[in-house]
Amino acid sequence: MPNLTQLRIAAREIFDETLNAVDAGGAVRGAVCLAQSQLSVCDTTIDIGNRKVYSVAMGKAAFTMAYALEQVLRDLFTEGLMSGLRIQSSSQQSERKLNSRWRQFEGGHPLPNETSLLAATEAFRLLERANEERALVIFLISGGGSAMLEWPVNDEITLADLRDANNILVNCGASIREINAVRRAFSAVKGGRLAMHAPDCDQITLIVSDVPQGEERNVASGPTLRPPDDVPPALEVIDQYDLGVHLPQTVLRAIANHSQPPQGDSTALRRHFVLLDNQSALAAAARAARLRGFTTEIAADINDQPIEEGCRQLVSRLNTLRAQGRSKRSSDAVCLISGGEFACPVRGDGLGGRNMETALRLATDQSLSNCAPFVALCAGTDGIDGNSPAAGAIVDSTTGERTGTIGLDPKAFLDRSDAYSFFVALGDAIATGATGTNVRDIRILLSTF
Repeated sequence: MPNLTQLRIAAREIFDETLNAVDAGGAVRGAVCLAQSQLSVCDTTIDIGNRKVYSVAMGKAAFTMAYALEQVLRDLFTEGLMSGLRIQSSSQQSERKLNSRWRQFEGGHPLPNETSLLAATEAFRLLERANEERALVIFLISGGGSAMLEWPVNDEITLADLRDANNILVNCGASIREINAVRRAFSAVKGGRLAMHAPDCDQITLIVSDVPQGEERNVASGPTLRPPDDVPPALEVIDQYDLGVHLPQTVLRAIANHSQPPQGDSTALRRHFVLLDNQSALAAAARAARLRGFTTEIAADINDQPIEEGCRQLVSRLNTLRAQGRSKRSSDAVCLISGGEFACPVRGDGLGGRNMETALRLATDQSLSNCAPFVALCAGTDGIDGNSPAAGAIVDSTTGERTGTIGLDPKAFLDRSDAYSFFVALGDAIATGATGTNVRDIRILLSTF
């Protein structure tokens, strides 16, 4: 039977192996193949011939995906634009660099900045040039792109308005589907509008998804894909979350006048493929746990609940799994895995995000802490949790006792949304840096019985 130290080590190893399994660059190299002039992307083959190939990459995985695409296309790659984060290679001592055919920007996140606007204007120019040449355009889209490449739908909306609106939306407790329904209404990029700058080009979109399965049109607010047919009206979302008194007036006017642009009648190729998603991460974590001898269950239904309800369900499911383990005696320890993104409204001005708040709530749950040794690791696969520099945190059955020893009040940290400071004090924050991928969160709960 593993002891507490072994459970903590196992949790971190499972998380690290999961990150390796959802490498965005590896996914691009596995999906794109070039043989002479034949370019195969998943199930689609295109004869490039003398055509030029352009690319626009945006989001937290943009750099990793762009670097991989460049390696595959080699001299056939014409030009690209990347707006994302710079990633330090884990396998090389020196930093990976894109070649000079890429224009690189580090757009803002979680809120757009001046560079986000500059990236959008340059992307428009690149796509318009590609359209004149009837080129092939490969879009590389990942979560975070909605802030890293942005332009307002009209000149009345300022950057400050964009930032205020996005800050209000991401902190109101709405789902990503609801947030994007509003975002699309005041953006000249989202909801397929970016791709409209190259209407006559063949277009392929490769997606590393940070949204629920089947909702890939919401990744980065869908810059190359039309919104889903069942998207809620923006004004309905505003009313539901009482946002009308908070959003800038310029944004509200744009939303009131919003209409979806016509689809057009182009016969050019339009294909999109999801290369990685949260299910990829959950499956990889489950494989890693089973290889270590854990009786493992993926709780696919515990994903996007309000954080209080999600934590209650995690505790209940873990206790059920432990009881089943005791009756079957199939192994000495169990592993419960869940993903998604709990809804976690911000209540204060502290540092942290939903993963560290989840970990803190689990650590203080009496029905969990009073039972056999347990460990919970909650982290974002992108390496970023909320407004903190950490990916998440790890807790165990001694966290509550250690908290009391040094005089920390968990409730006070929760009340001001400051879970990061709590875990820094305990030494249990998990810092990975930007990972170069983004497939939502993962929660790994281990326990003996």
